Amino acid sequence: QVQLVESGGGSVQAGGSLRLSCVASKYTYSFIYMGWFRQPPGKEREGVATIDSDDVTTYADSVKGRFTISKDHANDTLYLQMNNLQPEDTAMYYCAASPIRLYCRNGYCSGYWGQGTQVTVSS
Repeated sequence: QVQLVESGGGSVQAGGSLRLSCVASKYTYSFIYMGWFRQPPGKEREGVATIDSDDVTTYADSVKGRFTISKDHANDTLYLQMNNLQPEDTAMYYCAASPIRLYCRNGYCSGYWGQGTQVTVSS
């Protein structure tokens, strides 16, 4: 059964930090690719960070040095540590997983998705 449940969103002031969590079913956690995406108001969903089964990570340029993606293998949980948050980070954040490529392009997103958790950053 595919299951992804996010938590940890909230409202913070610029410069603050949040840690998002995504608890996956064992079946979903076994997928090769997991990641975090976000959808700002009125914009398309975009990739934030991904991690594969070898724990190789990728980051969007806009979050490099501020966000860290990680996995807790003992608890089948994906994390996104977000530091030095800025108003432009305001978005709905989604956890995703895929046995093949994980991406969003031209309105289409591959893989399986959680319900999202809202992050709001005020200046």
